[in-house]
Amino acid sequence: MIVIVKPQATAEQMEHLLERIRQFGLQPMVSTGSERTVVGLLGDERLLPEGALESLPAVEQVMPILKPYKLVSREFKPTDTVIEARGVPIGGKQIQVIAGPCSVETPEQMRSSAEAVRAAGCRLMRGGAFKPRTSPYTFQGVGDEGLDYFRAAADAVGLPIVTELMDVRKIDLFLEKGVDIIQIGTRNMQNFDLLKEVGRLDVPVILKRGLSATIQEWLMAAEYIAAHGNHRIIFAERGIRTFETAYRNVLDVTAIPVLKRETHLPVIVDPSHAGGKSWLVPQLSKAAIAAGADGLLVESHPCPEEAWCDADQALSPQQLMTLMGDLRQIAKAIGREL
Repeated sequence: MIVIVKPQATAEQMEHLLERIRQFGLQPMVSTGSERTVVGLLGDERLLPEGALESLPAVEQVMPILKPYKLVSREFKPTDTVIEARGVPIGGKQIQVIAGPCSVETPEQMRSSAEAVRAAGCRLMRGGAFKPRTSPYTFQGVGDEGLDYFRAAADAVGLPIVTELMDVRKIDLFLEKGVDIIQIGTRNMQNFDLLKEVGRLDVPVILKRGLSATIQEWLMAAEYIAAHGNHRIIFAERGIRTFETAYRNVLDVTAIPVLKRETHLPVIVDPSHAGGKSWLVPQLSKAAIAAGADGLLVESHPCPEEAWCDADQALSPQQLMTLMGDLRQIAKAIGREL
């Protein structure tokens, strides 16, 4: 359920409304837009007697939200949300390409990666210090010191960083190192304890879609984060598992316009994990931007053939630069910019 607040409501009337909601055992969540203010009600709405709020001076209308996801829905906030990381907007007119290696390897590799990402015109950098791998015997990431390599390399060229969080015990370390955007990976999309904890942070979160997750399950996972206070959520489509074996995963381009209809939050795409081959990345990237994605997560490496993780899908610095040039033309054609 949502409450639409009258434009002329005073601060005192607004506080009275919020206190009234709390008296019925519900938690109010306020969303202030350019044209109107909306209050979402979290909790068991059966506790609210019929007509209990409609007569309050601040209330213009009380509306039920029929979908199970509330705070991330368009019904709660009809206008697009733009999320910023150190002044870089995700959502809105400007499209962001977040590029960098699959994994942090060495200080030298990260310095070269950061310079190449900046030279290509990207405004954010990705890299994994902790790697969830299918086999316990494959490279699992450099670990804690990898965040230092990443932070130093990105800071040298002025790039905010995106890295994956796998364990709630690493949250304090991520905050200490100033991670700008926390990524929740595919395998943790429904790790609800982890979602609750990042929901208590004031840090943007990229939520990747699970391998076999429906769009509603994905939206509900985001609702876990939003329900605990963090509304700075970015959806990342990275391909889903089907019967097809010709490529790594199936990029669900249809998910982009569907999410744009269902949620006010930004939607980005990871073409690298979808295709699994570097030669597929440019075509999938172009399709994603043309379909309305707000950005991309692209794997790049100074020497892809020497990458410690996912070498087949990483772009070289020159390939990344070429891709950025192509994407600028598509962005311009659809009235956006890169």
